[in-house]
Order: sequence, then C-alpha cells, then structure tokens
Amino acid sequence: MLKIVEKTKIFFAVSLFVILIGMGFLATKGLNLGIDFKGGTAITIKMNQQFVKADVDKIIDKHAKGEYLSKTINEGKELEITVKSDALSPLEIGTMVKEIKTQFKSSELIEQNTIGASIGSELKSKAVVALIVAMICMLVYVGFRFEFNFGVAAIISLVHDILIVVTIYAVTQIPVNATFIAAILTVVGYSINDTIVIFDRIRENQKIMRKSSIEEITNTSITQTMARSVNTVATVLICVISVYIFVPSIRDLSLPLIFGIAVGCYSSIFIASPFWVLFKKRNSKATSKTRA
Repeated sequence: MLKIVEKTKIFFAVSLFVILIGMGFLATKGLNLGIDFKGGTAITIKMNQQFVKADVDKIIDKHAKGEYLSKTINEGKELEITVKSDALSPLEIGTMVKEIKTQFKSSELIEQNTIGASIGSELKSKAVVALIVAMICMLVYVGFRFEFNFGVAAIISLVHDILIVVTIYAVTQIPVNATFIAAILTVVGYSINDTIVIFDRIRENQKIMRKSSIEEITNTSITQTMARSVNTVATVLICVISVYIFVPSIRDLSLPLIFGIAVGCYSSIFIASPFWVLFKKRNSKATSKTRA
C-alpha cells in the first residue's frame, strides 16, 4: 500500500514552491498575452507556391521582432500572421505584406482584420466568469454526490491545476490566446473526473474498512485506483502529444492540454485526497469538542 497521506507536507511544499515561482513571474513579467487579449492585426496570405515558412518568418521578424505569431493553415497553402497591436502601425504592416509579396510573387493577401484591445478585455472577463461558474457547479455536484469536504478538496485541486499551468506559461512566456481558455476549461473537466474516481473509491472503502483510520482508507483507495489513473492519463497524453506533433495548426490547444492533464493526474492523487483527509480530521476534532 502506498503511503501518500503521510507525505502530504512534501507534496504540498513542492506545489506551493512551484506556484510561488509562477506568482513571482506573473508579478514581474506577466503572461505573454496574444492578439486575442491585447488586440492587434491578423493577416492571412495565400502563398500559391511552394515556400519555406522560415523564409517568411525572416521577413516578419525584421519588422515585428518577437511580437508576432505565424502558422501555416489550409494544408500549408496559406500563412496566418498575427501581430500585436503595439508592435506595428498600419503603414508598417502594409510595408511588411508588400515585402512578402515581392519575395513570393505568387502570394496574395486574402484577409486582414484588426482586433481591438477592448475585445480582449471582454474575453478575459468572460473567461474568468466561465471558470468561476464551472467551479461552483462542480462544488455543488461533488458536495451533493459525495460530501461537502470532497467538494472543497476537489476545487482546491482544480485551482492548483490552473495555477501550475499558468506558472508554466508565465515562466516560459509561451503566448496565451483564446484557445488557452478552452484548454483550461477542458483540463478542469478532465481533472475533476479523475478526482471523482478516487473519491468514489474512498467512499466505498469507508463502508468496508470501518475500523481503519482515515489515512489508511485514503492510502488504500489511492493505491487501488493508481494504475487506472496513470494508465488513463498516459493513453490520453499519447493522443494529445501525437496531435501536438502532427497537427501544428492546433498546438495552441494541445500544448496546455498536455501540461494540464499531467498536472491534473498529479493533483488528483497527491493534492485532492490529502486535502480531504485534512478537512475530515478537522471536522472530526470539531465534532468531538462540541460533544465534550
């Protein structure tokens, strides 16, 4: 039987250390917000010829160094360029596009859209609301389906997952866009499912192991579900990593999913369950004092 609960302080300390690093980077550097949040210009160019993306990136980088994203779309026939709002003026963007068309003579500008910063601000507020609503609904469901302690432990675990993924993005300065929000919500839904599996086994073992301690019941439940959790996550990660490697157009979605699913598995085992033990023991002590 695995001794998970006995090492709670170690797991909590590791997670807290990582999150504090993330908070430090957020306070100093912040997240590298993409065009969806900061506003900017999205350009789609149809190349109409064989081309090497790196050659186009050299031209873009000369005008908007480090302040853009580019990716091939439509089976590599088109190039999508996003330039942050404060990187280039409309005139400079026009000069950049003209240079691309000069070097790649068959290319043509298909679309050019400007996204205002106010839209990005609205997107951020809606994303926060969506996360809060999702958390409340999950708390209600888990609390009703199991018990309130399970619900609170699950929500803490989900917040932990979000903070760890945000930490990774803050430290690495990987651009954050609208698909990141979709990925976070997906991770939250996947992680709660993994956590419920363990909680369900804990509830079952509480009925079977009546003479055992809370710690022993929890350790037994985690041990019994460990193989299932790891195998399921490994299978999903293989699929998502394959998508990341072979489908570059949706890497903005698959990359945070890779981080989030892995962290979600960790938190379900080493964060959510130990927190439930802490809450359960605290409630038991409070009940004992009340009776005394």
